[in-house]
Amino acid sequence: MASGFFVLLDDIAAIMDDVAVMSKVAAKKTAGILGDDLAVNAEKASGFASSRELPVLWAISKGSLLNKIIILPIAFLLSAFLPIAIIIILVLGGLFLAYEGAEKIYEFVFPHKHEESEGITNEDLTEEQILEIEKGKIKSAIVTDFILSVEIVIIALGTVIDEPLTQQIVVTSIIALVATIGVYGIVALIVRMDEAGYKLIKFSKSEKSPSRFIGNLLVKALPLVIKALTVIGTIALLLVAGGIFVHYIPFFHHLSEEIKIPSIIKEFTVGLTLGLVVLLFVNLFKKIFKKIFKKIFKKKTA
Repeated sequence: MASGFFVLLDDIAAIMDDVAVMSKVAAKKTAGILGDDLAVNAEKASGFASSRELPVLWAISKGSLLNKIIILPIAFLLSAFLPIAIIIILVLGGLFLAYEGAEKIYEFVFPHKHEESEGITNEDLTEEQILEIEKGKIKSAIVTDFILSVEIVIIALGTVIDEPLTQQIVVTSIIALVATIGVYGIVALIVRMDEAGYKLIKFSKSEKSPSRFIGNLLVKALPLVIKALTVIGTIALLLVAGGIFVHYIPFFHHLSEEIKIPSIIKEFTVGLTLGLVVLLFVNLFKKIFKKIFKKIFKKKTA
């Protein structure tokens, strides 16, 4: 009886070791998309009134957790009854990631004007208007998080797709939870950088005090940190997308084996190339749709 109990403990320990190893692999695979998730959420969580930053971030965090609660069971059901769907979603997600990365590079090379949104710190707005705009931005952030959460869950699940369902559930759930806590915890620190800086400047007693120097550094660093995260996130998006294409599309897999260059360059090149192709099709579709819409509008007004 005792020996059977210790065998059971040994089996549990072995399973936990396997889960730990697979969780590390899944974390590495999802690191790229987490970088973009961090950059996107840091940008969306900034720009609020100082007193509202943390409440807004908490609302978005709860929405993110709910997103993953919705996504995880669906992903596990697909893995159990239709595993090929996971590969298809992975490739489709890769195309979306590649498009996102290529669009950011295109926007940097060929910038165009965006419509300026009404700032929620505008003194002319009433409290009700501020809260209404705030709710809209929270909803937008949660929708964006849903897309990113799907990608994180599917990529994490894709790394353990050949493992038993129990281990798939444990590993993917761990990654989803760590992603939510880790990303929004770091975002909270980032968006409060300037506030911490202002407080240090306020309490400094002289112009050359260390606290004033650190405060100024934190205030000036915030926009640079967000920009740096955006650049890192863009590169990571293309690398993750390229990695998906190289591993799951036979043509790119064979091509990558024939070309003797570092895998990171292969994956980035493949991700960027397919991203630009998708971007071209999306832009053409937008132009065609606008022309059709204009013709329909002219007929109705004629």
